[in-house]
Amino acid sequence: MAVKRNSLPAIGFLLVLTCFLLTSCDKKKVFEENKEINNYVWDVKDVKFFEVNVTDTVTPHNFYINVRNADGYQYSNLYLYIKTVFPNGRFAHDTLECILANEEGHWLGRGLGDIWDNQIPFKKAKRFPLLGKYTFQIEQGMRLSKLPMIMDVGMRIEKAGK
Repeated sequence: MAVKRNSLPAIGFLLVLTCFLLTSCDKKKVFEENKEINNYVWDVKDVKFFEVNVTDTVTPHNFYINVRNADGYQYSNLYLYIKTVFPNGRFAHDTLECILANEEGHWLGRGLGDIWDNQIPFKKAKRFPLLGKYTFQIEQGMRLSKLPMIMDVGMRIEKAGK
């Protein structure tokens, strides 16, 4: 089907408007970044770094870990080691179990084809204790040194609801 030349500006306007509406509706988001896993095989030495500049120590925040896996992932869960480095150089370590499938083996989260996205709660209603740059380091903590079928890992921080 051919598109008339004079309809192209209207289509362009609709695309821009749609993008604006999709991004402006997320007023709670403070930070979100996802990082691709090379060749969808997460090496135990491949630590993912996320840097967040914090300017608000009053508002409580919710922290989430984003995980995208392929249908061929062989486990129902994923263990992650998360290191938080504070602006003053101190740090904290956490271990998080991400449940990706239920007991019957059905994938959780949102799926499209053979790709599944999960947003796993990490910390709820926590305040940042200091202003400045925080670094979050995420590494896989499974028994395989090369973990196949994990496509992306990320972090989301949003203002906690009342």
